Amino acid sequence: MNSIFIIILIIAIVLVYASLVNRINDLERKVADLMREKSSEVYSKEITPKAETPTQSELSKEVAFENELQNVTSKPLQEEVIQVPQKDWMKPVFDFLKQNALTIIGIFTLVLGIGYFVKYAIDKNWIGETPRVGIGIATGAIIMTVGHFLRKNYNVFASIITGGGIAVLYFTITIAFREYHLFTQNTAFVVTCLITLLSIGFSYFYKSEILIIFSLFGGFLAPLMISTGQSNYPFLFTYLMVLNVGMLIIVFLKHWKSVGWIAFVFTNIYLFYWTIEKTEILSVYFYVTSYILFYAFALQDYFKKNNLSVADILMLVLINFSSIIGLVYTFNELKYEPVIIFPIIFALVNSILLFKEYSKKSFGINYSAFSAITVSLITIAIALQFKTHLITSVWAIEATLLLFIWKRTNHNIFKICFYILFPLVIIAQIITWGEYFSSDKLNIVFNPVFLTSSVTVITTLSNLFLLRKLTENEEKENNFFENLFILASYGIIYFALLFELIYHISHKPWSIIFGTGILYSIYFIFVLLLLRKVFDISKEFKIGLSYLFLFLVIINPSVSGLSIIESIISKKIDSSFYALHLLYLIPFAFISWKILPKIKFFSVNISYWIFSLALICVVSFELYHIYNVTNSNTLAEYYELEKHFSILYLPIIWAILSSLFIYIGLKNSVSELTKVGFALVGIVVLKLYAYDVWQMDNVSRIIAFIILGIILLLSSFTFQRLKNIIKNLVDHKEENIENETTESQ
Repeated sequence: MNSIFIIILIIAIVLVYASLVNRINDLERKVADLMREKSSEVYSKEITPKAETPTQSELSKEVAFENELQNVTSKPLQEEVIQVPQKDWMKPVFDFLKQNALTIIGIFTLVLGIGYFVKYAIDKNWIGETPRVGIGIATGAIIMTVGHFLRKNYNVFASIITGGGIAVLYFTITIAFREYHLFTQNTAFVVTCLITLLSIGFSYFYKSEILIIFSLFGGFLAPLMISTGQSNYPFLFTYLMVLNVGMLIIVFLKHWKSVGWIAFVFTNIYLFYWTIEKTEILSVYFYVTSYILFYAFALQDYFKKNNLSVADILMLVLINFSSIIGLVYTFNELKYEPVIIFPIIFALVNSILLFKEYSKKSFGINYSAFSAITVSLITIAIALQFKTHLITSVWAIEATLLLFIWKRTNHNIFKICFYILFPLVIIAQIITWGEYFSSDKLNIVFNPVFLTSSVTVITTLSNLFLLRKLTENEEKENNFFENLFILASYGIIYFALLFELIYHISHKPWSIIFGTGILYSIYFIFVLLLLRKVFDISKEFKIGLSYLFLFLVIINPSVSGLSIIESIISKKIDSSFYALHLLYLIPFAFISWKILPKIKFFSVNISYWIFSLALICVVSFELYHIYNVTNSNTLAEYYELEKHFSILYLPIIWAILSSLFIYIGLKNSVSELTKVGFALVGIVVLKLYAYDVWQMDNVSRIIAFIILGIILLLSSFTFQRLKNIIKNLVDHKEENIENETTESQ
């Protein structure tokens, strides 16, 4: 019953399709007739043209156009800016998919339908194993024949149809070998090679790049289709190298660049898998052979036209760095020396091309590409000689190389590749830092982890400098990714130095570790603010760094300082470490005096409050620390003096500071500082009457009240005096204005 229904459905589809074809043919004939009529009308108009008199408006437009043209041509040539539009390298791919998506989906669906039908027939025991293979081969041949007859009028459609037929043949032979065991492995391999040669022949004969892509996919996937799980890498890569030689010949004859890229991706996947699964010296020969083949592929246009396209430069970068990763990894695993031989050899190869450009005095894109690759390879050789981590160093240098080439060529593909690779650099660097936790003894500075971090830091600084060094006609894009990159770059530099520092003092008490980390962080931000013009740090980022700096200044004496003082008094650390702790006062004083006013930090009112809080913490806690270090011998004395200082001396210190804030605020007409001073006075009075009075003895209470009263009276007197001075200045200014007005009248 089901078979009758299927037959009826097929007949109905054939009838509908025949009717549709007839209607399409009628439409084509009508369109052809209309085109002939249109062409005859145009021809008759050209033979008998009408003499038309231009209207006044048309004449005025023509005169205006001539005047504009004259103005344009009269401008000096130096003012002309030729803007070369950038090609969107993904546009052809999207155009192809939009135009042929239905065809691709259709052939894929047809192949699946045939496969399900054959499976259904197998489940019903309609056909045996050998007829099944015969049906598959016949189906593939029929599909390819249909594509052959459609190639003249529908070239792309026919290529996709033929590619579908080739896919059917590949899968049929694979199933015949793996499931039914109708062939030996050698026979199956020979048959798949014949299918590959047949498809390559068809693609060359049809002049179809689409078909050669199908063929190449089949050629590279054929070893997987007939694999039995036994690793025969020499045979596999001999076959792949032969396939790559064929690829190179086709690219040379037809200039189909997509063929080379597909071959490069598949070849490297196979090579890296072999290198990781079974590292052996034989793979070195195939890496070198692959390097030569794909280098020749990348330089074809260079030797023909003395021109390197975007794709060629990207291929040069990838083939150099992917080959180095595989070769150096192999040498490291097998304990061979010297590992730097390959980056040195590759650098020499590129330096020959660089010298060729230099001898011609040609310093364009080609020169920049070869010089950047050569310098990067030499840098990698130096890094590897110092035993840095391979992947992290190579990726970091490669990322900088991509950014440099983007700056020189202005092709966004290199910028996109940089933004893809840079997160991988961060991940690799984080993994490298993990060795700090597992290694017991690492040398200071000269250890693999820090040397790798140094390479990453140097390349990251180069990246920041390259992004800063913009051309005159280029505007800096303040988008999310660039801001995130800048933040991540400073983060890498910060943690690279911090982890090395912490590792070598990790055996010290926690107070020293924490204090050193805070002090390092303060100086790191201090250096960034000093070099803000060198790295072209934005205004928002400078303000953010200033807030972070003041926050660390507050944390340092209040948290780190307290733990250091307790450790000194309990004899865990030497008292000289307190002098090291006080080094944060140098950047704090310099930034407060020189940098904060220049970056307009105080343009927001809250900035005065945050800075005042930092200053209050610094003065209060450091006087407290000095008082305790000089007077305490035990922790018990320390806690007793702590209470005494907070009750007796702290209100006095705060009263003096509040007077200074009020005085400076009134003198410089900064209302926020005045508000800070009065707020601090309020806290002092509230603390005095709510808590301190009830904790003091009579003598201390008398002294505190007298001193605090004198300070408050002096502050009030100063306030009144400044108020009168300001009033007199205003009155004098108004009087001068009145006198000038009277004289002018």
